[in-house]
Amino acid sequence: MVSEERRKEILDNLSEGVVEYEEDRVVEYATAALEEGLDPFDAIMNGLAAGMEIVGDLYDRQEYFVPEILMCADALYKGLDILKPHLKKDSNGAGKPKGQVVIGTVQGDVHDIGKNLIKMMFDVGGFTVHDLGRDVPLEKFAEEQLRTDSEIVALSAMMTTTMMGMKKVIAMIKEKNPDVAIMLGGAPVTKDVAKLFGADGYAESAGNAVQEAIKMIGQLRKLGEEAAQN
Repeated sequence: MVSEERRKEILDNLSEGVVEYEEDRVVEYATAALEEGLDPFDAIMNGLAAGMEIVGDLYDRQEYFVPEILMCADALYKGLDILKPHLKKDSNGAGKPKGQVVIGTVQGDVHDIGKNLIKMMFDVGGFTVHDLGRDVPLEKFAEEQLRTDSEIVALSAMMTTTMMGMKKVIAMIKEKNPDVAIMLGGAPVTKDVAKLFGADGYAESAGNAVQEAIKMIGQLRKLGEEAAQN
């Protein structure tokens, strides 16, 4: 059993390794995490993913730019390659993914760094991700949700002008499938805007998106069970 002090040391080095894009350091501490019995999910979420959240903040503050983000992502994936195969299966033993997510940046918006960070977090969190990319035609979200039967659709927008398209997407999806949970994110989006547009959730940050998604899927499953009983 790894001591709390050693756990912190491993997590800090994983996080800092991602932020400083030091691939060798990430590999060293990801390997140490496994050898010393640290829970791989703990190492991923509180080490690698925590580092990527810091990277997201540095990008928002314009201290990091696209080249740095890509190098940080390379370091993150080096760690993931080592840790991910050792993640414990679900308690039911089937090892099912946590759920499916359709994600994309809405039409007219070519900003995708934030969306890519959140996609990475969903990937890390054990979701199956269907990434539509950026500047996605509004109807494509509804089509992809129906095609994949995903429980969640995550929409991103970085401009107030493109943000308005989110409202149309929500209406389109809910009309075809009212049971889908829709999450919004991006610089101009607030909790109030999400509520006003009829979304089910709002992601303040990349890490928060995954927690929010897990919560939303839990609510959907509960509603489904209640409907089946009645």
